[in-house]
Amino acid sequence: MQPLLSIVLGVTVLTVVGIAFGGTFMLRVVTGAHGANELQKTFFRAGHAHAGVLVTLGLTIGVLTHAAGADNVWGAAGTIAVLTAAIFVPIGFFLSVLGHDPQKPGRMVAAIWIGAALLTVGLIISGVAVVVAGVSAL
Repeated sequence: MQPLLSIVLGVTVLTVVGIAFGGTFMLRVVTGAHGANELQKTFFRAGHAHAGVLVTLGLTIGVLTHAAGADNVWGAAGTIAVLTAAIFVPIGFFLSVLGHDPQKPGRMVAAIWIGAALLTVGLIISGVAVVVAGVSAL
């Protein structure tokens, strides 16, 4: 495995500790121990869920592209794009509803769209890289 990708995946595994800690925050929110309106509860829940799913997807793509023998540069690029989406999407959900009783998401909701674009690009790069590796191995 390419050293850069190995480092990125290792650091990503360590971030799961933060996601798990976020679960304790979610527990406080849904039990009412931490005050939040319905919009905040919904966005906090979505942010936490997207963090876990996108990190898992990014780790899986990193291992998949390596196992398939995809070009190191393209495999790393796709993986890093997906893992960057795993940062932008949750940040957009969490930071767009900060404050006392917000009635609609703030400007940070744009981070969700940036993350969605990064996710799409990363998935396309990774998918094409794995297909190319498979065709090359025929």
